[in-house]
Amino acid sequence: MLTHDDVLDARERVSTVARHTPLEYSYAFSEMTGADVHLKLENFQRTGAFKIRGAMNRIETLSTADQEAGVVTASAGNHAQGVALAATRAGVDSKIVMPEHAPVSKVKATERYGGEVVLHGADYSEAQAEAHRIEEVEGRTYVHAFDDETVMAGQGTIGLEIVEDCPDLDTVIVPIGGGGLISGIATAVKAHDPDVRVIGVQAEGASSAAESIRRGEIYERDAVDTIADGIATRRIGDRTFEVIKERVDEVVTVDDESIAIALTYLLEREKALAEGAGAISLAALLSDAIEYEDGETIVPALCGGNIDLNVLTTVVMRGLVATGRYLRFRTILKDQPGALVALGEIIADHRANITAFHHDRTSRDVAMNDARVELEVETRGPEHVDELLAALRDEGYEVEIVNGYQMSV
Repeated sequence: MLTHDDVLDARERVSTVARHTPLEYSYAFSEMTGADVHLKLENFQRTGAFKIRGAMNRIETLSTADQEAGVVTASAGNHAQGVALAATRAGVDSKIVMPEHAPVSKVKATERYGGEVVLHGADYSEAQAEAHRIEEVEGRTYVHAFDDETVMAGQGTIGLEIVEDCPDLDTVIVPIGGGGLISGIATAVKAHDPDVRVIGVQAEGASSAAESIRRGEIYERDAVDTIADGIATRRIGDRTFEVIKERVDEVVTVDDESIAIALTYLLEREKALAEGAGAISLAALLSDAIEYEDGETIVPALCGGNIDLNVLTTVVMRGLVATGRYLRFRTILKDQPGALVALGEIIADHRANITAFHHDRTSRDVAMNDARVELEVETRGPEHVDELLAALRDEGYEVEIVNGYQMSV
């Protein structure tokens, strides 16, 4: 099993390319939670994610013959970039198999780092199968994204940095996809202090580790469905499962809405961009998925920041909806002069801002003397939304919420 010495040995190799990323105290999230929150900003890492660490350690430990034969791997995006950059720096040819629907930004970045990208399969598991076929046919070395002690050891250098920069650590929260990151961090952190809690977090739509822990054996999902594409794996690794069972205190899950909220808050409060997989550790803290005491020193590991801009737009909008900052609703007006003005005055009186509206008097399910209007409104939070909706209903408007916002009262 992976040892602390393995992680220490990896540090020198990893440091030739990976940065020691910041660990910063968050006033905003400490105030919101009552904990002493420090963010491990691995989203500031080269290639935008932690994967460069494990990839560099693996490639640097290959034999000369294996390096000359080249490497191949499968990845949803971040490991792809890490392997491509590490291989290029070492003068090793790399071929990267990515799912067909991998974010365009991650595909292009991998190519810029020198990797040859092959798009194959609907998800990571299918891409991995193709990568193993290439491994056999072309004689390349397969660089596993997580189920390899050398890769785990490279990722574990994050844990070394955390305990050095935050020696009074009580709890570290780590995303889990295949389990390589948390295996490495848990090994480093528990060697520093066995009493420090290591909590893993997964998306509900990709919860193989959580279910495996519950069952006591590895569970493979039929499919994955989450905005956190960087950890969207159907199963954890055989080796990582053994480390997680021994060194991880708890594995929790959060839904995509919680991830969207965390990502939105990171942008707004900390001016830090994270992808879904990177923000999920903070989501676990903000959504009360874990228990903690007031003043407890907690480090959420923000493992990556490589989010496609189209996805970012969607995720932020979902975060705004969930936090009561954006509302879209429909209602019926009398098709007569002044009706729209009267509606607008109520919205203005409650200091909400209309950003768009659509007026339709032709729908068959609307009476001949009525019109349906759909409005998009900027709001200031859940209480403000509830107040506005209550005022509209008090004035006799039948309001249909379009974007899924749920009133709290």
